[in-house]
Amino acid sequence: MSLLVVGLSHRSAPVSILERAALPADTRTKLLQDTLAAEPATEGTVLATCNRIELYADVDKFHAGVAELSTLLAQHSGVGLDELTPYLYVHYEDRAVHHLFSVACGLDSMVVGEGQILGQIKDALALGQELHTAGRLLNDLFQQALRVGKRAHSETGIDRAGQSLVTFGLEQLADGTDVETWAKGKKALVIGAGSMSSLAAATLARSGVAEIVVANRTLARAERLAQILGEPGGTGVAARAAEMVAVGDELHRADIVVSCTGATGLVLTGDDVADAVRDRQAPLALLDLAMPRDIDAAAHRLPGVRLVDIESLAEASADAPMAADVDQVRAIVSDEVAAFGAAQRAAHITPTVVALRAMAADVVTTEVARLEGRLPGLDDKQRAEITQTVRRVVDKLLHAPTVRVKQLASEPGGAGYADALRTLFDLDPETVAAVSRADLNDADVKNRGRV
Repeated sequence: MSLLVVGLSHRSAPVSILERAALPADTRTKLLQDTLAAEPATEGTVLATCNRIELYADVDKFHAGVAELSTLLAQHSGVGLDELTPYLYVHYEDRAVHHLFSVACGLDSMVVGEGQILGQIKDALALGQELHTAGRLLNDLFQQALRVGKRAHSETGIDRAGQSLVTFGLEQLADGTDVETWAKGKKALVIGAGSMSSLAAATLARSGVAEIVVANRTLARAERLAQILGEPGGTGVAARAAEMVAVGDELHRADIVVSCTGATGLVLTGDDVADAVRDRQAPLALLDLAMPRDIDAAAHRLPGVRLVDIESLAEASADAPMAADVDQVRAIVSDEVAAFGAAQRAAHITPTVVALRAMAADVVTTEVARLEGRLPGLDDKQRAEITQTVRRVVDKLLHAPTVRVKQLASEPGGAGYADALRTLFDLDPETVAAVSRADLNDADVKNRGRV
């Protein structure tokens, strides 16, 4: 395993850099395609959220891999390499595993303990599988990260350490007032119909708003979300859909606006907001969860407007209390990293062990055939008994060494045992490689339907 991650997040870079480096969906596809075309990488996937961009790859050379992945991130983000480099972090092998598992548990989130990151990790794996850029290592890694994240949430109280960005953002807008009390009876406008916008709409509905208008570039998706919100089995809130061209009109009627789209430019300009509040008495609350931002930052200077965006959320979350459960989650992460490393090291030697047993089986077949030539009078029963006896001898001789070598290989520093086994038994490298390719193909087929 030569796992490498190069990325930047709210912990390493200012929001202004994160905003410029945001990767639209089509850009992520091209980034992964170019990553696999680069010499150091054999597989890769990208984890892109509103506050992090991370490129994961299996590389055969560390320094060349760091240089190549950093260059690719700069090229596809549009931020110059010299400007981007000071904000990049690099994790390698076990440290990279530790980082992803920590991310999956919400330990590295802007709001500690939030669970939305699990869906984003799932999306990153699905993208790698769809493009066939995620091989056995990244499939195993991301599948395990999802399990670790779920374990952390089920076995600890990490959920108490923080909430989703939506809930945290609404709490900031409420400014000390209970969110349900603050939101009750208000009219809300949700711009976007993706996972974050859907969560925002559901959260607003549960908080008691009187009406939700969903605006989206694709009207059908807005209509579907509005239908779900209004269903008796759903939240039951009054909800309707609107086209994006109607956002200006809807803004005049809204008390709360939550925006999270994939737009590359502003959805609401300062003039849009100024026009909406010009003749109104009630305040306007704006929550911008998009990266890059949807709402002009200048809006917060307007009288009667309160704007909370990713930047202000980052500042507020820096002072958020850490729950005692965080230490328990960190222990889970450490245990899972050790287990993952042991499993990967043990898997690394498996093709060599399989090749050794195949070679032994060939020796048995050859020797039995030679014996038959010397003793042509053997009947079928005698021949079968001799063959079975020779196989049992070979199996008993190989059992203890192969079991022990798997145990040794799973320990730190155990990668050299596969090489030693190949050398001692003069195994054909191409035979071992063929076993590895077969295992990889089997794993690929198995993982295509799993996310």
